[in-house]
Amino acid sequence: MPRECVSLHVGQAGVQIGRSCWELYCLEHGLGKDGRVLEENSQDSSDLTTLYSEASNGKYVPRALFVDFEPTVVDEIRKGPFSQLYNPNYMITGMEDSADNFARGYYTEGRKHINNVNDQLRRIIEGCESIQGFLLFRSFGGGTGSGFSSLLVEGICSDYGKKSNSNTLSTHLQRYPRL
Repeated sequence: MPRECVSLHVGQAGVQIGRSCWELYCLEHGLGKDGRVLEENSQDSSDLTTLYSEASNGKYVPRALFVDFEPTVVDEIRKGPFSQLYNPNYMITGMEDSADNFARGYYTEGRKHINNVNDQLRRIIEGCESIQGFLLFRSFGGGTGSGFSSLLVEGICSDYGKKSNSNTLSTHLQRYPRL
C-alpha cells in the first residue's frame, strides 16, 4: 500500500516553485499535461499514487493545494498549458495580498482564508488511504509565504501531527537595493 504525500504551495514563491515541480513530476512519471498516462509510458500506477490522486476517468490529479492571497500567480497556472492537470478547487486566492507583511499573512488576511484552506486540505486528506506527510513550498519572506504558512502549519500540527511527518522546502528571496 503506497503512502501519500500532500504538497502545499503557499505564497508567490511557493506557487511558482510548485508549478515548475509539477511539470517536472509529470515528465518524470510519464503523464501528459492533462494528467493522463502517455501511451509510451509503462509506469506502474502504484508509483503515481504517492503524489497523485487517480480520478475515475483514469486521469491523475496532483495531491496539491495552491494558496496565494493575490491571484495573479495562481491565475497563470489556471490559464497555462497544464491547467487541465489540477483540481480548480485546490487553487485558493484572495483579492488582496499580504503586502510582504508577516502579521497580515498570519492575522489579517490569513484569518480570512484559513477555514477555506483547511476545508480543502481536509478533502485532499480524506481521499488518502495512508497519509505519509506534507511537503510545504514557501518563502521565509513576504506575508503569505511566511505569515500564512506559519498559521497553516500550526493547524496541521494540531490536526494531523500524529498521522504524518512534515517536510519543508523553504526559499529565502534576497532583496537587492535598486541602483
